[in-house]
Amino acid sequence: MGMQIATNIAAINAQRNLANTGVKMGKVLEKLSSGYRINRAADDAAGLAISEKMRAQVRGNQQAVRNAQDGISMLQTGEGALDEVHGILQRMRELSVQAANGTYADSSAERTSIGQEINQLKQEIDRIAGATKFNGQNLLTGTLTGTLGGATATDLIVGDQLTTTAVAAVTKVEVAGAKAQTYTFTSGGAGSLTLTGTDGSAQTLSGITSLAANETRTLNFSNLGVSITVQANASGKVVADMITDLTAAADDTIVVSGSGAASLQVGANSGDSLSISFVNMQTGQLGAGSNLFTLITDDLNVDTQAKASTLISELDGAIQDVNAQRGTLGASQNRLEHVIRSLGVAVENLSAAESRIRDADVADLSSSMVSQQILQQAGISVLSQANQAPQAALALLRS
Repeated sequence: MGMQIATNIAAINAQRNLANTGVKMGKVLEKLSSGYRINRAADDAAGLAISEKMRAQVRGNQQAVRNAQDGISMLQTGEGALDEVHGILQRMRELSVQAANGTYADSSAERTSIGQEINQLKQEIDRIAGATKFNGQNLLTGTLTGTLGGATATDLIVGDQLTTTAVAAVTKVEVAGAKAQTYTFTSGGAGSLTLTGTDGSAQTLSGITSLAANETRTLNFSNLGVSITVQANASGKVVADMITDLTAAADDTIVVSGSGAASLQVGANSGDSLSISFVNMQTGQLGAGSNLFTLITDDLNVDTQAKASTLISELDGAIQDVNAQRGTLGASQNRLEHVIRSLGVAVENLSAAESRIRDADVADLSSSMVSQQILQQAGISVLSQANQAPQAALALLRS
């Protein structure tokens, strides 16, 4: 083989191998510094696709665990309120047993005093049922979130026009906190408007005044979870005309729809859900004949022994109703706890599988790094010597 100066093949070869070693060294350092075997699709396209799918499942299941935990919190909120309802019913039954004793004369002041407490306790059950909410949703009225239904020709809806004499437009009807049923407007006199549900629950607004020109007014039936906002035109609206319009057949009802079922997303994929149910626990739905509400309408509910005896039986039924619902909520909570444990196992196993595909093997890469470092140092040394080889040709020129 001759000796060339213009083209140093040995140096080119050494440089090429050194460049390859540098590329490999860079990949090894990248994997060690990131902790991942796959940093880009070029590292392992199939492995990247599989690991990304697994990551989606892992993160979805982790969120599903939080969803189930929120569901348990929701159930505990409802069940906690029913615990107090149980205590109230037990006190009401105790009072009814007291009133059933013949030591109290019928229609006596003592019976009226007992009846007053029973009536107040009955009202507190209904207040608790209406006030028990989770994230704005009603848990004990049978309707988590009310939605406005009805038809424009027969019911009050947004956009309806109250047209007697002057015009007032219905600009908003809020029923999110209302129980699913039909509510009807009636009036007991001047400036008075009553809204009554089909379950007998009612609220009266009194002292309503006329609307000034372009005035916006909200009629808030807060006890029922219903509010109506109306806006008068430039002529204003006489209160008597507004009440006449609201109690007329075309606009005298508000239809609220909704259910007590909540669907919980308890898995990483679409459709992986379960339903939990909350039922109406107001006094209109409690009792042996579901008529605890009608038996306690005033302070004279136990003014006779016969009434007290009847109320005892009805309260036994009410206690059983609360028992049944608490049992349902407790069973749902236990189910969700199993869901959480199952999801935890799934997250653990999927994470392990994803790690085996995606994560770097530090021990293997450390060995590769040492190997590449040796090759890199050798390549640099060889390149240096190859660059010195043409110097030998100078000896021929000097001779």
